[in-house]
Amino acid sequence: MRDRRQGRKASAGSRRSPRAGRHRAPHAADGPAILYGWHTVTAALANPARRIRRLWTTENAARRLVEDGIALPARHELVRPDVIAARLGPDALHQGLLVEADPLASPEIEDVENGLVLVLDQITDPHNVGAILRTAAAFGAGAVVTTARHSPEATGVLAKSASGALEYVPIVTVQNLARGLTALKERGFLLVGLDSTGESDLAAANVRAPLALVLGAEGKGLRQLTRATCDVVARLNLPGAIKSLNVSNAAALALYVATTRLGTDS
Repeated sequence: MRDRRQGRKASAGSRRSPRAGRHRAPHAADGPAILYGWHTVTAALANPARRIRRLWTTENAARRLVEDGIALPARHELVRPDVIAARLGPDALHQGLLVEADPLASPEIEDVENGLVLVLDQITDPHNVGAILRTAAAFGAGAVVTTARHSPEATGVLAKSASGALEYVPIVTVQNLARGLTALKERGFLLVGLDSTGESDLAAANVRAPLALVLGAEGKGLRQLTRATCDVVARLNLPGAIKSLNVSNAAALALYVATTRLGTDS
C-alpha cells in the first residue's frame, strides 16, 4: 500500500501505511469515535484519512509526541491525567491521550483487493474483535468483514484493543453475511470456515489465495447458513487436553497456519 501521509509524521517503525479514505458510511456510533492509548492515538494522528476533532493530552504525553515527531492537531488541550480518566472511567489505560475523531468509512466488499481476509460471524465482544484486528494487521490481512448488526462499534475498548490496527485494516460491514460470503466467492475467494468439529485440519487443508478465513462467535460457533456457504470447514488441531481457543487466539493461529501454507505453496 502506498504511503499517503502528508503533514503529519509517524513514529519510526515498519508498520504499513495508514489506510486511505473509504466509500460509504462506517458501522459506528452516531457520535465520534473515541480513541485512547498511545498506539491507538498515534496511529490515528498519522492517518491522513482520519479526521481528528479534538485531542486531550497530558504534558508528558504531549512532550513524547513532539519528541517522536508527531504533530499535534490544531484542536488539542493539555489536561491532567484524572481529567481523561473521568471521561473514560477508572479502568481505561489511556496513557495520557484521548481523541475524538470521525469514524473511518467502510469499503464495499467488492473493493477488497488483498488476497487474505477475515470474516467474523456475529463476534460481539469488543476486546476479541480489537485483538483480531491487531492480529490481522500483523499478518497483513486486507480486511476484516463483519455484519452491520451483532458486531461492536469501532470505538472505545475495541479501538484500544486493536492498538492502532483500525488505521491499517479496513472493516467491511455487510447487511447479510451469507450474501457477503457469496460476493467473496464470486470474486474467487476460497472460503474456509473454522470450527472445532471441522472435517480437516487447517494445516493439512488445500488452501490458496485469495482466501477468506471465517470465524464464529465463542460458544455458538459458525451459524448454519454461514457454515453451509463456506467451501471448507476446517479445525485447528491442538495437542493438549483443551481443544478450543478464545476466538482471538484462534484467529492468530489460523492466520499463522494459513500464511505459512500460502507462502509454502506459492
